[in-house]
Amino acid sequence: MTEPIRALDEQDEPALLRDQFRQLLRYRTLLVTGVLLGLLGSGWLALSGEDTYAATGEVSVRSATSDPFAAGASADKGINIGSERQTAVSDAVGTIAAGALAKQGDTVEVGALLSGLQVTNPPNTLVLKFAYTGRTPEQARARAEALAEAYLEIRRERTEDSIDNMVDGYRAQLKPLTEQRDRLAEQETGTGDDVSSARANLIVAISALNQKVSELRALDTTPGYLNKKPVAPQHPTGAGLPLLLGLGGVVGLALGLLMSWVRLVFDPAVRSTRELVRSLGAPLLGTLPRERATAGTLLAIGRPGSRLAEEYRAVAFRLAYDPSFAERRRLLVTAPRGDNDMARAAAANLAAAFAEMGRDVLLVEADLRTPSLADDLGAAHPGRSPRWATGNQDRGWPSDSRANVDVPGSGAFTLVAGRRTDNVPRALTSAPVSRIIAEGGRPGAVVIVLAPPVLSYADAVALVDRVEGVVIVCQPREVHRSDLERIREIIGAAGGSVLGTLLHPGHGRLDRRARRNAPRDGRGRQPATREPAAPRGRYGDPEVAGRTGDPAETLGLRTVDDGRGGRNSAAGHR
Repeated sequence: MTEPIRALDEQDEPALLRDQFRQLLRYRTLLVTGVLLGLLGSGWLALSGEDTYAATGEVSVRSATSDPFAAGASADKGINIGSERQTAVSDAVGTIAAGALAKQGDTVEVGALLSGLQVTNPPNTLVLKFAYTGRTPEQARARAEALAEAYLEIRRERTEDSIDNMVDGYRAQLKPLTEQRDRLAEQETGTGDDVSSARANLIVAISALNQKVSELRALDTTPGYLNKKPVAPQHPTGAGLPLLLGLGGVVGLALGLLMSWVRLVFDPAVRSTRELVRSLGAPLLGTLPRERATAGTLLAIGRPGSRLAEEYRAVAFRLAYDPSFAERRRLLVTAPRGDNDMARAAAANLAAAFAEMGRDVLLVEADLRTPSLADDLGAAHPGRSPRWATGNQDRGWPSDSRANVDVPGSGAFTLVAGRRTDNVPRALTSAPVSRIIAEGGRPGAVVIVLAPPVLSYADAVALVDRVEGVVIVCQPREVHRSDLERIREIIGAAGGSVLGTLLHPGHGRLDRRARRNAPRDGRGRQPATREPAAPRGRYGDPEVAGRTGDPAETLGLRTVDDGRGGRNSAAGHR
């Protein structure tokens, strides 16, 4: 088209994020499933779990000191609070606490007792918080208090053991000094000053050791204080049912988004219009709206107030002013694969839109395997070849398959209806078909060719070199990215180019129900349902039904040839 396709890298990042988020929201089933799983899991935890209670006590840790009231005395001298925290959760503390609880009638193993304990240290303090979680309030209080006291007890024992060991060491040093002092005292009589000096030195050393022993004995070995005794809690711990449900919903939503993202990554279908444009290498011509009033009908052009008709007109105008199409005025309409109904409707409505613009339009149905366009447009009598195609005198398809189709209030176009043929490739590559397609080069003429799905049959590829311009009609969620890339390669290799894509919403629930319940003909196909057109007056305004007393007759889009080369519409003479 006239405007180059911008790469996704040129798009602003917020727009890409919004597009990806919208793609995730398409998988509503996965999102709802994730939320439901989260709610069910949180509800099960809230209703099936036992109530637990937590009791907390605080212990202030201090070191042994000789005079806690002396100037410069520090309570944190030599204390490593990290090591003390590890000691508080050790098996030694658990053993002492289990013994104390056994005397109270609460028999518990050390491992089970320590499993409910949590010891923390507030920053920049010498305080240890003992938090115990039990099945009953009294159990939590008793075990938290027993563990805190067991920690103080084992810390006191270790401090006293250290003092005793040091005292024993000093006494071991005093024993030889005392013995030597006694020997020197015996030798002091009649000796000189050397013996007296040595004895005096021993006395000084013995006095220093005795002083150290006295200082150790005078140490305050209090390990700490239980600042906050554990009390029985009044309410169970843990989140309540409302909070658990809220958390479950959030976790479930995150799970649903994760599943949607995984589904999105492995989804081969086209996920957005940007991805469709990039895969096909052609711009988006338009998106067809879904109209309930058009369910089962083919032509929307000529229907008053139809949004679908306005979209077809916009696409036709965009093609008319596109240089690549305006140069040759030939267009091939096809679908990727599968159902060709929307491509059939697009070809017929684009033909009606160009006829409404005053062009001489020739619609060629190149679907020779399942032709149905003539039946869908209504029973149209064969018409004489248009003035701009009178030079073609060939017999057989496609020359003898012309019919004039009139669109009330919009114009008329010539239909070359398809016909079942044994050798489809030979029929599509025949000289008459080439001459008919070549007529699109005449001034004011437009040739629109309807081909079967390009990936289902090679019929469209056989026509691309003569038509060149191709419009792909597809539903984004029903086509794969690899299919679009393959279509672009096939059409490019055949010498054509993709003018753009036309998106349709697909068959809705009401459309599928109407198609399923509609009667079928002898060949198993559903005949098209036509909405009657109101009689029109001289200037195309609807006439009032029943002016003459007779019931107003409403006819479809059927046109007949008057035998003189002109066309008479059932809705009024042209």
